[in-house]
Amino acid sequence: MKSSLFDLTGKVAIITGSARGIGRVLAQELAAVGTKIVVADMKVKDSENTVKAIQEAGGEVIAIPTDVRKRQECDRLIKKTVAHYQRLDIMLCNAGIDIIKPAAALEELEWDDIINTNLKGYFQCAQLAAQQMIQQGTGGSIIMNSSIAGVVGIAGSAAYTASKGGVNLLVQSLALEWAEYNIRVNGFGPGYIDNIMEGTEGFRRPPEEDQQHLNTVIPMKRRGKPEELVGPVIFLASEAASYVTGAILMVDGGYSAM
Repeated sequence: MKSSLFDLTGKVAIITGSARGIGRVLAQELAAVGTKIVVADMKVKDSENTVKAIQEAGGEVIAIPTDVRKRQECDRLIKKTVAHYQRLDIMLCNAGIDIIKPAAALEELEWDDIINTNLKGYFQCAQLAAQQMIQQGTGGSIIMNSSIAGVVGIAGSAAYTASKGGVNLLVQSLALEWAEYNIRVNGFGPGYIDNIMEGTEGFRRPPEEDQQHLNTVIPMKRRGKPEELVGPVIFLASEAASYVTGAILMVDGGYSAM
């Protein structure tokens, strides 16, 4: 007998920052299990490529260009999604950037860009998604991509760690407020993932040095693959997590247990 606990067939999911990287993998894999996808990203060409890949695999998907730093664009994202699919079930806040630089040298505009993308953008999308879910009366799942940087300090990433620490407490606060509407708010915290996030290009250690570092800080002694984030996200989005809200599920090979 097949269980329906993890069934997302027909559910509508917005995934911000899904034109490339982790977001694209999540969009493709959620589409593969029957979710109707909205690719929300500033990178139009990359978004088109993601849409094409999903469609060629038989998935249902549209792209809506979105800068999550701008509230009007977040509002337009929700409205266009509902106009096309008639509902919204899952909001996956994933768009994120980092600027690796010593804190003493970090410029105000760089700080603002990181916080506005990684924290303000998450709140705006979550708030507007929740308003739609409340109006529908159907509940929903809001999932935020956090990080090991939300629970430990990382030198050279002051703004990024501040944003992810903020995300973790935002998850808890929103979970408390929206539980009465059956809107679950959770996060997942990737560790060292084999993915180059925007703003971190050129900062990867040489392979041998990188592996030595991983051997020291990660019990599983390797980087995770973007595909290894899919299971935790499907869990949090599905009825399998119907009594889970306000949680941060760490996906870090044991890093945070050290």
